[in-house]
Amino acid sequence: MERTNDSILTEFVLAGLSAHPKLQTVLFVLVLWMYLMILLGNGVIISVIIYDSHLHTPMYFFLCNLSFLDICYTSSSVPLILDSFLTVRKRVSFSGCMVQMLLSFAMGTTECMLLGVMALDRYVAICYPLRYPVIMSKGAYMLMAAGSWVSGLVDSVVQTSLAMQLPFCANNVINHFVCEILAILKLACADISINVISMAGSNLIFLVIPLLVISLSYIFIVAAILKIPSTEGKRKAFSTCSAHLIVVIIFYGTIFFMYAKPKSKESVGTDNQDITGALISLFYGVMTPMLNPLIYSLRNKDVKAAVKNMLGRKNVSD
Repeated sequence: MERTNDSILTEFVLAGLSAHPKLQTVLFVLVLWMYLMILLGNGVIISVIIYDSHLHTPMYFFLCNLSFLDICYTSSSVPLILDSFLTVRKRVSFSGCMVQMLLSFAMGTTECMLLGVMALDRYVAICYPLRYPVIMSKGAYMLMAAGSWVSGLVDSVVQTSLAMQLPFCANNVINHFVCEILAILKLACADISINVISMAGSNLIFLVIPLLVISLSYIFIVAAILKIPSTEGKRKAFSTCSAHLIVVIIFYGTIFFMYAKPKSKESVGTDNQDITGALISLFYGVMTPMLNPLIYSLRNKDVKAAVKNMLGRKNVSD
């Protein structure tokens, strides 16, 4: 372990799957392919929304933010993940590790908030269609998006700052592919109660509350859809929400497993449990951003039509 004369930690070592070199090779190819698909898929979504003036609405503005967020989210960690697959016991400087952790945590928190405001947008669109243009004005939806980004950054700064103040004494090996905050807290040689309390508060504000907003929004949305007399009307109303709902289920289903119950340092699991958690983290960190553009493009006729138009295929069937 690298330390300076005044015993300040200067680097961490990412263990990853160094004990399973064959699996690392397979995962390197898989993650690289998924990352390229993330860049391509989300890049197409962003380009299409900017290109097609018909998609200059609050719903697609939020979707454009989500696609850009997914690119930033994966770009903050995937290059380090790929490098760790190629390097046995990848070494990362303390400052570099903290910066990567800050960016990844900020992007994850922002996505929670963004999914919440997207649910509110669908609630207003379905339950108050006549007032929708007034309620979701340009100033309102831009403020909602900006609030998501700012709150994510502020929360990440708080959590990272608390982690940076901890002393790291005997062990600097992180059983993960990246500098993940829970894995780093396990290495501290001091009481992490403040960090646990802070993480619990963060979970409440940025995980539980957005999920409650999403749940309540969809309760009202379903109730409003059931009141629509025609079957076609019900189908069309639900189709505008189904893609977002699928993304929410995938994203929250995996992230809650990782962050809903931060454990104390004394309750950490075995190395196998740490690796399992790392693989789950890899799933929501890479798989979900890759699936998002696919889900939205397959379940949204406007996006499919806009993609075809942008590619020069003007004759689009209804």
